[in-house]
Amino acid sequence: MRISNRSLGYLKPVHLKFGLVALCVSLLSGCYERHRTTDSLCEAYPSLCAGLNVNDGQCRIQRSNLIWQRYDVLKNSADAEKFKELKLTHKYQVCLEYAARIEPTELKERKSRRMSALIHSYDSIKRLNQELASSEDPNIIYYRWGQGDKKALRQFLLLEGSAKLETPELQLALATYYTGQDKEKTLQILSHALELYKEDQPIKPEIILSLATISHQQGLAHHAYIWATVGRDFNLPVVRPERLAAFYPMEDAEREALNIQAKKITKALKKGDFTVNMVK
Repeated sequence: MRISNRSLGYLKPVHLKFGLVALCVSLLSGCYERHRTTDSLCEAYPSLCAGLNVNDGQCRIQRSNLIWQRYDVLKNSADAEKFKELKLTHKYQVCLEYAARIEPTELKERKSRRMSALIHSYDSIKRLNQELASSEDPNIIYYRWGQGDKKALRQFLLLEGSAKLETPELQLALATYYTGQDKEKTLQILSHALELYKEDQPIKPEIILSLATISHQQGLAHHAYIWATVGRDFNLPVVRPERLAAFYPMEDAEREALNIQAKKITKALKKGDFTVNMVK
């Protein structure tokens, strides 16, 4: 890039040198950060790709996703970013566990690199788990609970009722704890989880299916029928209409009223307008 003296003529002499330096730094920084390929990112930051099975067709997508997430962590080392890296490392590890069993047809050292990368993934997961062990992020606390950390379970339950758990995913996580001990409370939590969805936000099918199943277990026939019908509207794996009618025999007028109610709930969920009162 050529810069004419005229274009810099407005700068005072005392600021000229500083202006040129700042401009050069800005241009270099912009070019340096503008990586178009994973290979260029690895060239600029070798540590991001160290230990991975680079130049190997196996696990290419998982490897690239992990490398770019490592780059994001390099720029922002927040727990949430590290947690994303941890989850992508798990996906990369699963792929490697399969790939390590494949006999390469050309270069035998590829299998050795895959095994080394697999061991590296174990080490990376261990490191990230240690770094996130004291995190107060509720998603990470829930993850640690799922890994068998009883302390994390207590931490998670202490957050019940707080704004930190006010997401559909975390309400579903909370519901899993109460499923085996308080069905009524589980239904309340799952219903509230649906209230938290925004318009056109994909709804976790487990919530609707669990509402139908637990309502049936609790003898709430009308609720079970409604949620099964809503599930069918969302193309979830529920029983066919004729089987549903056999499960819940009722007058035609009563069934029609429940079908209308289910349609209203489906429409409200898609628009992000659902409230628990729509089922009472």
